[in-house]
Amino acid sequence: MSPAARYHFQRIVPYMDAMGFCLSKPSARVLLDLSDPGAPRIPLEQDLSAAARIEDTMFVACDETASLERLMRLADGSWGAHEHLRLADYVDLPAGDDSEADIEGLAIDGDWLWLIGSHSLKRKRPKGDPDRLRRIVRDPNRFLLARVPLIGEGPGRYRPARAEGARRAQWVEATPTASKLIDWLRRDEVLAPFLDIPSKENGLDIEGLAVRGMTAWIGLRGPVIRGHAVVVEMQLKEVGHHQLKARRIDGRARYRCHFLRAEGLGVRDLFFEGDDILVLVGPTLSSDGPARLLRWVGGANSPAPGIVNEDSLQHLAELPYHAAFDHPEAVLSWPDAGPSAVLVIYDAPSEARLRLGGVFADVFDLGALARPNACDGITAPVAQ
Repeated sequence: MSPAARYHFQRIVPYMDAMGFCLSKPSARVLLDLSDPGAPRIPLEQDLSAAARIEDTMFVACDETASLERLMRLADGSWGAHEHLRLADYVDLPAGDDSEADIEGLAIDGDWLWLIGSHSLKRKRPKGDPDRLRRIVRDPNRFLLARVPLIGEGPGRYRPARAEGARRAQWVEATPTASKLIDWLRRDEVLAPFLDIPSKENGLDIEGLAVRGMTAWIGLRGPVIRGHAVVVEMQLKEVGHHQLKARRIDGRARYRCHFLRAEGLGVRDLFFEGDDILVLVGPTLSSDGPARLLRWVGGANSPAPGIVNEDSLQHLAELPYHAAFDHPEAVLSWPDAGPSAVLVIYDAPSEARLRLGGVFADVFDLGALARPNACDGITAPVAQ
């Protein structure tokens, strides 16, 4: 079936939320086919947590595994040829393959793939037993910040490697009981009290990563501080063959904290558009709530840490969100649908999104949503 045959045009009827923001249906849907006989026998398509793309290659992560999933763009416009990649083949994991890595951020800069785990603690679900609430679990593989070389395999095709020539995979030091990244943040008077609190309880929970050169912007789903979402900036350097370490900025701390007024929402993903950083925000706790896409104007060149000027934050889109399903979890630029299009991938997708080991992601045209009459209804292609 040709790409043109996969689409039909329909009248889209956006609607307004309680704050007057326009909620629009997506302009198109894209199928991500994760049906690979060599992959673990778990529903990867139901737990996608991060994504990054370079040309015709996309990497996605499932937060229940210690792996990456590689997809290739197919002739019909969908993504498939799925290949399951073990993280342990590229980086040293504190717990090997014995526990999930909970990868919550992927970013590609040049010919490097960057990835980050949630660095979060979790509390057991009670399941009728209140004693289980006393148990806080630390999964060592969650404490991962790494970069891996990408090798070209042909036009548009890339594969990660542990080493390629002088380039080697590198990561911030972490052990089964300790993490350098956590050690650096423990010196911060604002963040330190939240480092030993489980995620989903406003404890530390990393979701989102944007990288330029050796500088990483790390989004925090939690904590949210007095209604402000937090983005931590780190300038990293190579230490030896396989280690990364954060530089001291201005001779002081090894990080800078930026606080974005997000009306009580936390960061779910980040990506660059020029020098701007697009920020996907959503609920910090496991509850229903709005999901929005913001633009942090000039975020790559923010002159100082602290509260981000409200004039530098623009509201781009209000995305559908439901308590039980369709949680916007990853966002990336999608030039296939135009210069202002983005692809949104959902965690806990609804049954309507699932297709025999695959899942549909949504394309949103931010240019269309920004028009003054966007809520009067627009015509856009929607995948059949």
